[in-house]
Amino acid sequence: MARREKATSITDASMSLDEERRYRTIRYVVMMSIRAVLVIVCGILVMADVPMLWLWLLVGVAGMAILPWLAVMLANDRLVRKPGTFTKHHRRAETLETPSHPMIDSE
Repeated sequence: MARREKATSITDASMSLDEERRYRTIRYVVMMSIRAVLVIVCGILVMADVPMLWLWLLVGVAGMAILPWLAVMLANDRLVRKPGTFTKHHRRAETLETPSHPMIDSE
């Protein structure tokens, strides 16, 4: 069984592909949820007969038209990587063997 390690903020290493895909999926779902909320809000505005309804509906429809395009573009786009970093091959640190002689603690 492979052990899953969390990325730390100490290193400049980029996210793993699985973490990046999960981040992009969450971002897509959030944007599509905002679109669903816009549909509900526009329906409520029509039923409530608010002043300047045409302006509110125009803003809502524009948001509902732009959000799917933006969500798909951001979901299919990779996250920005720092230029000049080499991330194809990662070296793993090897664990050291315990010393054969006793060690003296400084405290």
